Amino acid sequence: MTPDTTTPFGIYVHIPFCRARCDYCAFATYTDRDHLMESYAAACVTEVERAVESEGIPQATSVFFGGGTPSRLAADLLVSILDAIPRAPGAEVTVECNPEDAEAARFATYRAAGVTRISLGVQSTVPHVLVGLGRRHGHDAVVAAAGTVAAAGFVSWGMDLIMGGAGETDADWEQSLRDVMGFASAPPHISAYSLTVEPGTPLAAQPDRHPDDDVQAHRYEMTEEILSTAGYNWEEISNWSLPGHECRHNRLYWHQGEYRGIGSAAHSHRDGRRWWNVRTPDRFVKEIEQGRIATAGDEVLSPEQVRFEALALGLRTRDGVPEASLPEDPDLEGLVDRRDGRAVLTVRGRLLANAVSTRLVPEVSA
Repeated sequence: MTPDTTTPFGIYVHIPFCRARCDYCAFATYTDRDHLMESYAAACVTEVERAVESEGIPQATSVFFGGGTPSRLAADLLVSILDAIPRAPGAEVTVECNPEDAEAARFATYRAAGVTRISLGVQSTVPHVLVGLGRRHGHDAVVAAAGTVAAAGFVSWGMDLIMGGAGETDADWEQSLRDVMGFASAPPHISAYSLTVEPGTPLAAQPDRHPDDDVQAHRYEMTEEILSTAGYNWEEISNWSLPGHECRHNRLYWHQGEYRGIGSAAHSHRDGRRWWNVRTPDRFVKEIEQGRIATAGDEVLSPEQVRFEALALGLRTRDGVPEASLPEDPDLEGLVDRRDGRAVLTVRGRLLANAVSTRLVPEVSA
């Protein structure tokens, strides 16, 4: 296959190592596998090389290192994986990073290797909320990290926040938002997620710490008002950015683009097929080292599934969906704006996006 560098194509690299596991986290991450770091990075390189040779994957227009905590991996090991990935000219390369890992030397290594974007996992700037979320950093570390990212020369970068931590008030949430926007080096991209109670997590076993849906809805409305007033544009239900600082890799997902996942638990999507790798880093390394593929399962999407998913994903974004894909229905009044042939969720509609998506007509192309 001749690589096509004009069509967006993403590479996602899963780094499963963490210093500590947050009690709300259900991701495939581990705090006791640091001894695997070198062999894991080598296995990722091998998987990339095999994908290039046997699958003919295109040059990536975006690369995203997620986890886990990618910045937990030594910078040179992360770069060894990035160096193996074929990239289109001007490719966006994002690395997720904890504030306590924001070091000038690390970022210099990233920048020299072609990393273009940092995503800082901040969650909150309020000390007691951070404690409730099990985070290790404090407010001062967030301020310092923001300055280090900017000083390293990253123009587009982002911060992730989580609303709904135990003990958090509306005032606490507003403080986090205004703190982040008020830094001397303010992030041009902000993700604001509602705390989700995942089955099997320690948080799930403590109902007294579960966020209230009505409180979360109010805070979401606060978020939209505060960020939009400050010039941030809504991109997707949980993402806002200043003009020109959208995350290209995220948009690839939202527009049902194709991508190749590398590493344990990583998912891929190509030619109407989705597949995912084995969950643990131990097994991933073993499968790759013994010359086998690391795939744990797959599914082939029907044309109907492809159409519906394209609409459901598009509905979550400011681009919306074709107006004809949502029927005229009194139940949708106030939830959808219809203009220029498109149907776009209102702020209230974003809070009920899953319910609105059940009304989509999949026969209509996105």
